[in-house]
Amino acid sequence: MAGVLAQHAHARHEQTLQTALAAFSKMASAGETVTVSALASRAGVSRSWIYTQPELRERIEQLRGEGAGTRPASREAGSRASTESLRRRLALAHQPIEPLGAENHQLRQSLARTHGQLRAVRTQPEAALR
Repeated sequence: MAGVLAQHAHARHEQTLQTALAAFSKMASAGETVTVSALASRAGVSRSWIYTQPELRERIEQLRGEGAGTRPASREAGSRASTESLRRRLALAHQPIEPLGAENHQLRQSLARTHGQLRAVRTQPEAALR
């Protein structure tokens, strides 16, 4: 059974690789900018899968090397987009933190009051508790 599963997994991997290579060839011959993201989208695979495929990564790097004189502006634009995207994500991540900080402050005050009440009860003489 394990042998059949391994064969199936290998066949599926090869089919996916061929699909990705075909997508790469179409993009390159059409003069499209081939990036890991664009290739992943076109081939219907994840970016992380492409990064695990040395043949695909090598082809993408070769294509980048061939067009190195024509691509610096697009790389800079991509960097700006990445920076802006990261800033947006950071701002969104901080939004839920602010209300939690206020709630944390309120809970600390409540806890301090409760500790004070408990301390007062503990220091009272036993006769006062009866």
